[in-house]
Amino acid sequence: MKQSQNNSKKSGGKTFIYPKKPHGKLYNQRKWVSYVLLLLLFSSPFIKLNGEQLILLNFLERKFVFFGLIFTPQDFYLFALAMLIFILFIVFFTVILGRLWCGWACPQTIFMEMVFRRIEYWIEGDANQQRKLDAQEWNREKILKKGFKHFLFLVISFLISNVFLAYIIGSDKLYQIITEPISEHTAGFISIWIFTFVFYGVFSYVREVVCTVICPYGRLQGVLLDNKSLVVAYDETRGEPRGFIQKNADQSLKGDCIDCGLCVQVCPTGIDIREGTQLECVNCTACIDACDEVMLKINKPEKLIGFYNHDFIQNRNKFKFGLRAYAYAVVLALVIVIFSSLIYKREDVQTTVLRASGTLYQKRADGSIANLYNAELINKTNKDMKFVFRSVDNTDKIELIQADTVLKKEGSARLTFFLIKQPKNIKEFKSKVKFEVEVNGEVISSTTTTFFSQP
Repeated sequence: MKQSQNNSKKSGGKTFIYPKKPHGKLYNQRKWVSYVLLLLLFSSPFIKLNGEQLILLNFLERKFVFFGLIFTPQDFYLFALAMLIFILFIVFFTVILGRLWCGWACPQTIFMEMVFRRIEYWIEGDANQQRKLDAQEWNREKILKKGFKHFLFLVISFLISNVFLAYIIGSDKLYQIITEPISEHTAGFISIWIFTFVFYGVFSYVREVVCTVICPYGRLQGVLLDNKSLVVAYDETRGEPRGFIQKNADQSLKGDCIDCGLCVQVCPTGIDIREGTQLECVNCTACIDACDEVMLKINKPEKLIGFYNHDFIQNRNKFKFGLRAYAYAVVLALVIVIFSSLIYKREDVQTTVLRASGTLYQKRADGSIANLYNAELINKTNKDMKFVFRSVDNTDKIELIQADTVLKKEGSARLTFFLIKQPKNIKEFKSKVKFEVEVNGEVISSTTTTFFSQP
């Protein structure tokens, strides 16, 4: 990664970057997008829908909630499909718009550029003032500014840590950790502070390294992009040969780029966009705003740096979707349809009935035939249910050996029973039988199994 000597400082093996404070039309749009996403991020764990928080990813208890729907381990196939849709969407999005997700929607970028970096600008000033402050000896001004900045960084990291845990363990559990004695929630209290220091380290020291080195998405960019992908790019055909504006010089021999270096100075990862597409570019569009400002001052058209694809820069071909984009769109649409149909057919209660292993059918004294079964009912809602378990065939009789009548919320119930049939209703050795679970007069679940008997 090529970095400007005026934009970074080497310290202890890490290159600290001092990006110039960005401003412009696209930056203002990014701010509003960030405000909306931050509002959603901080509010989602505390908004209740159907008695559950909006989003919960409790890996410890294997409970996942999305917009009021509870998903249990038995719904793992739905979770896997949802992850596949997310990955396909990212791939599809990247093939068309490059790494725009990183610059506009990624939580790492939003927190870094729209929260922590703006606090830094407010306290320490713009890039030159920050560089000057870091270079000077420790004095009252430096101690106060650095101390206040890192205090705010730690407070915000603490808030982020709490919200992060609210997604993992639930907002109700988090409230208990906060309000009840620490001795009763030692593990939770320690977890909060561990995550606090992790977030503090990421946003105060690691910073852009998360995007350029740690995050695997940036590495995948080279595989996913093609010549038709829109990325933040420098129009070298129009800009080269670059050079400073000089009096009494023939500017017609030069391109529109005046080599001011502002595009490098505002880059949060310290790259020179004029060197071509680079994996470190997060498509934050700060360089577009900076370049547009310069172009207006020298009476040149805007978008010397803009959203372009390789085909346009090299051959001036207009943007159009490539074959890969259409292929990914078809696959994504197909998976979404499958996922939607499975969600639609999903039952609030999952019922499983199996014949007791190692048992044969029994012929009773009255001539009837009985098979022994075990049933398990899993409640995927947050409400208790008083249920009735029955066979669809009214001529069948169920003789319960072990029975629960109440299905606890997010719990399960087990039944052991004989299904008894009359010989006149048996037509074959192996036949299908269907069972239903009824709650408040409504059938909410059904399942089938086999019944064995000598016809």
